[in-house]
Amino acid sequence: MNAPQNSSLPNPELNQRTSVQLNLYHSRTYRLKPPRTFWVRWGRRLADMIEGHMARVSTVKDRPVFSSSEFSWVPDLEAEWQKIRVELDQVLKFREQMPSFQDILKEVGAIQSDDQWKTYFLTGIGMDCGANAKRCPETMQLLSHIPGVKTAFFSILSPGKHIPPHRGPFVGVLRLHLALMVPEPKEKCRIRIAQDTHHWTEGKCLIFDDTYNHEVWNDTDGYRVVLFVDFARPLPWPYRWLNEALLNMAALAPFIREANNQQTRWAKAFYKD
Repeated sequence: MNAPQNSSLPNPELNQRTSVQLNLYHSRTYRLKPPRTFWVRWGRRLADMIEGHMARVSTVKDRPVFSSSEFSWVPDLEAEWQKIRVELDQVLKFREQMPSFQDILKEVGAIQSDDQWKTYFLTGIGMDCGANAKRCPETMQLLSHIPGVKTAFFSILSPGKHIPPHRGPFVGVLRLHLALMVPEPKEKCRIRIAQDTHHWTEGKCLIFDDTYNHEVWNDTDGYRVVLFVDFARPLPWPYRWLNEALLNMAALAPFIREANNQQTRWAKAFYKD
């Protein structure tokens, strides 16, 4: 199976950054906002220790990007990707009415304030996405074969969209991008993960650890769409049990409850007929 395309340093996106920044970008401990108090610094050090340990004991080990061959279910997903594309094409007819990511999850407002990153949620921890899921039965069937799916949605980037450097909140999930629409020229539609830049290929999966700093560009005139999936990181017992418990508890978090409320409000307005 083909590995995701990438290019090692020197990297045009990183050429202007200092060696200190490059070292930080290669680590999941890099965060946009440095801690300002002793207790926040202490909490982050503890979180970094826990995340590092969970990643090291993972059956796929600790690195920014993974080979698709490490996940037995990927070939079946890639073989059927066009079924998902057919459903996406129907969904995209209503792209303008779709919510921007921060309209559902307000924390995304830290890296996006425009309406150029649209979402169509199919499932999410603590979220009711049934109305959307009902319109994408083939996609939902294929998602059911991915072990430990926690979140899935169509991620739609407009022409010229840039998502600035950021990292995911929790090492207990890995991220999958199944490329559904990749505009040309391909090299101008890209994602930097840690120190390497990767390009999507339609019908192929890119799997990575989103707690490593990453950044996205769509410097083309077309829309880039991926099926965006977070699934539980493969872990041995008892870490697997602990990870599932923590992920299930996330449904009680205020920001998740608010995301569900926002998704429910949007769905009621969109499907009011």
